[in-house]
Amino acid sequence: MTGLVLKLAPKERVLINGAVIENGERRSRLAIMTPNAHILRLRDAIHPEEVNTPVRRVVYIAQLVLSGDITPDEARLQLLRGIEQLSQVLVDPDSRKQLALATAAVIENQHYNALKALRSLLPREERILAAGRK
Repeated sequence: MTGLVLKLAPKERVLINGAVIENGERRSRLAIMTPNAHILRLRDAIHPEEVNTPVRRVVYIAQLVLSGDITPDEARLQLLRGIEQLSQVLVDPDSRKQLALATAAVIENQHYNALKALRSLLPREERILAAGRK
């Protein structure tokens, strides 16, 4: 995570290495210089009761690593299996690219990047599920 820049809105909260940090009254930027820092924007966090789809399940596992609730070693196999299962369903080129990025990030213990790639699949999953409900 060396050189990650977070742009925070007023009063936005972020979890950094297990500590919740709240921004002040103005927009600000934080440069995270520590490699492998665990960072999670709380506005992006998925709550346990919201883990109700395949993509959300895999995103949640990556999120647990960033929140410090499980270790990268505990999550690795679950994440790789989940990504593999998603790759059986999400076969379009863009989804494949995001899944490949997520896989590489998990292998390299870059869970923030894995989370980012996996989160990009949420709107696509929502569209697929909405089409199935019609």
